[in-house]
Amino acid sequence: MEEPEHSDDHVHTLAHVDEYLRIGQEYDCSDIHLATNARPSWRRFGQLQPIWENSDYLTAEDAERLVDSFLGEKEKRRLSETGDVDFAYATDFGRFRASVVRQRLGLDMAFRIINTSVRTMDELGLPDTLKPLTQYQNGLVLVTGSVGSGKSTTLAALIDYINKERHDHIITLEDPIEYIFASQNCHVNQREVHTHTDSFAVALRGALREDPDIIMVGEMRDLETISLAITAAETGHLVLGTLHTGNAARTLDRVLDVFPNEQREQIRIMVSESLRGVVSQQLIPHSSGEGRVMAMELLINNAAVAACIRDGNTFMLPGYMQTGKNVGMVTMDDSLKALYNVGAITQHEAFSRADDKVLMKQHFGV
Repeated sequence: MEEPEHSDDHVHTLAHVDEYLRIGQEYDCSDIHLATNARPSWRRFGQLQPIWENSDYLTAEDAERLVDSFLGEKEKRRLSETGDVDFAYATDFGRFRASVVRQRLGLDMAFRIINTSVRTMDELGLPDTLKPLTQYQNGLVLVTGSVGSGKSTTLAALIDYINKERHDHIITLEDPIEYIFASQNCHVNQREVHTHTDSFAVALRGALREDPDIIMVGEMRDLETISLAITAAETGHLVLGTLHTGNAARTLDRVLDVFPNEQREQIRIMVSESLRGVVSQQLIPHSSGEGRVMAMELLINNAAVAACIRDGNTFMLPGYMQTGKNVGMVTMDDSLKALYNVGAITQHEAFSRADDKVLMKQHFGV
């Protein structure tokens, strides 16, 4: 992997975190890691490696100095009180999602590099079958995947499309705010958890009193937030949210399982009626070693899917998705196969990420 140029044979610790962030941005990285007793590292095309093989290890004093170089007084106070702090960090050359934690050896910093220009659905190569999901007046659209799978980028593209195509009020609830949306045909309000509100649940409850048409929930992570999101979707709002789940069936299981047993039947009925679609995605290293490609599973709610959810038979969803290809549905395994067939990903990546490894082996002819 190409290293950034440096005039010295040995790379010493840089003076400010901005210098590392500028390098990461220049070399198309997704994350920068600055950790006590480790070399400065980047995540580039999904792989975590040192930025320079000949650099100094960061000492505890180096880490303290670097943290001090960019934390504001409010963040320093939160770090002192709780031992960790997450916030959006903006410079004159970019925006970053910053996380600082105190651990056994000292301080660790992790930065997610945010592409400040919102990429459109077409630029991301998202299928046209996603566009109808943005045109509903109410309902629930879920974008799911592991950390670093591009959920925020996909969600931003959906909000951008709504912002251009509709004339409505959009409220986004984020932790932290990543992409900045200028109001276009829609009026957009963006709120940040811990800066403008205490929690997603508090912000979501407040949003329902602010005459919104579309609500974007950055993370549906607890019972109260999920319950409020479902209620909002049922009461005339289009709600877009994210979950850390790998496919449509697991997403719906996660949503339903947070509720007490006595409420689940009612919640299954509510979700079966309000769900519009589930987008599950992974970012996979390209077989060339340069860049990553997206594998995407898409579930679109119809009468058969709704009955499946209502009856608690989410394990049957992959079968319904197979028969729903004519309306744009696709399973994660079929998406992986398609990427493998065109040489975009290796056989190893396709197999390791497949849900049904027996069928994937058969596809390879082994």
